[in-house]
Amino acid sequence: MPDGSTPALTTPIDHLVIVGNGMAGQRLVEALAQREGAPRRITLIGAEACPAYNRILLSPLLAGEMEREALTLRDADWYAEHGVELVLGERVERIDRAARRLTTAGGRAIAYDRLVLATGSTPARPPVDGLGLDGVHAFRDLDDAAALTRAAERGGRAVVIGGGLLGLEAAEGLRKRALHQRAPERDGMSVSVLQRASRLMNRQLDDTAAGLLEAELEGRGLEIVTDADLECLEDDGRGRVCAVRLADGRRLAADCVVLAIGIAPSVELGRQAGLEVHRGIVVDDSLTSSDPAIHALGECCEFEGRTYGLVEPIWRQVEVLAAHLATCPDETTPDDETPRYVERPCATKLKISGISLYAFGPIEPDDDHEVLTYHDPEHGDYRRLLLRDGRLEGAVLFGDTAAGPWYFAEALAGRHLDACRQALLFGPADARALLDATNAATPNPATPHAQDRSPQEEAA
Repeated sequence: MPDGSTPALTTPIDHLVIVGNGMAGQRLVEALAQREGAPRRITLIGAEACPAYNRILLSPLLAGEMEREALTLRDADWYAEHGVELVLGERVERIDRAARRLTTAGGRAIAYDRLVLATGSTPARPPVDGLGLDGVHAFRDLDDAAALTRAAERGGRAVVIGGGLLGLEAAEGLRKRALHQRAPERDGMSVSVLQRASRLMNRQLDDTAAGLLEAELEGRGLEIVTDADLECLEDDGRGRVCAVRLADGRRLAADCVVLAIGIAPSVELGRQAGLEVHRGIVVDDSLTSSDPAIHALGECCEFEGRTYGLVEPIWRQVEVLAAHLATCPDETTPDDETPRYVERPCATKLKISGISLYAFGPIEPDDDHEVLTYHDPEHGDYRRLLLRDGRLEGAVLFGDTAAGPWYFAEALAGRHLDACRQALLFGPADARALLDATNAATPNPATPHAQDRSPQEEAA
């Protein structure tokens, strides 16, 4: 296990190689471009043939709500202007740690002084028969989005396996694309979502919010099937999927199946190189692997038993790693002042147009939680807050989510909110007035409320 003792640099790295031209690798290059003492040479290698793009926007791309060009993060000219050598369409096959050299599938040998593995992840695959049939897709990259676009334009019956964030975004994207592209002679595409749990987004939502979400999606034309334990995908006899069979005997006809049950860190390269690998490539709080010359970043890494699928913690990893890869401007700067990565809570948002959802913290209350709830069925608004000893620990918001970032900031700050408890469900305006009134009555010059707001609150 890395010991977290990687020292700050005092001389520039001559050649940094980054394997993975996804969002994490690209963000690291941009962070280094803004720092003094960045590596003298940077080579960025991507297996895909195009420069980095925003995978978060694959759902609206599939839905036909934006053009492909809008996803590109930087064009090829940007890399040239910043002195970054961009190698696209080549997969790294081997790392020789002793020689500090890697080899691509095309036979290219590249030496490095420091190496960053930002290889991302692959779609998780359930242990069932039929995954290799034609018509079975993932939803992870541009090729997947293009294949699903063609499927939606053909019409038929689609089954999305997975009722979490990615599955719902894929299902709604398919529905919208099929609706927009439907030709008069075609019936369009029906879309079903299979969720193994008893409710959608069971890791983020309580029963009420999940029920509201399900009702909204069904109102748009999606079929939601919960308690769906997948048994197999059926072959039509010609190597193409024709149905999804569930363990309870239910059978759903399918011309197109989308796997969206999660991701698995891409660790093959690190494992082949002999790095410490559990579920992800194990790193310390400087994002350094068991080899001090190799770092791992983003979805392929594992820190303190955690792996990653949201951008917020990955962006914080990027800032830490950029600081460790840049020369320390003052050789007397203590190592303990170099940033270190620490875990922080994250909030969840659903990226489906017309549906606002915001959640963080525990889903199920325990005996010590005070539960505050507001529900306006007529307007489709729902809020549930979990407090412990007067401090906010979790929230689920559906409909009007404007107060979500403020709730999240208050939870991160650990602020005592008893003074505004009666107004807390109605958002920051009324709650702040009560907090400010309380602070005015009992002033504390060391920590005035206006200065105590977290950066997240100010940004919101």
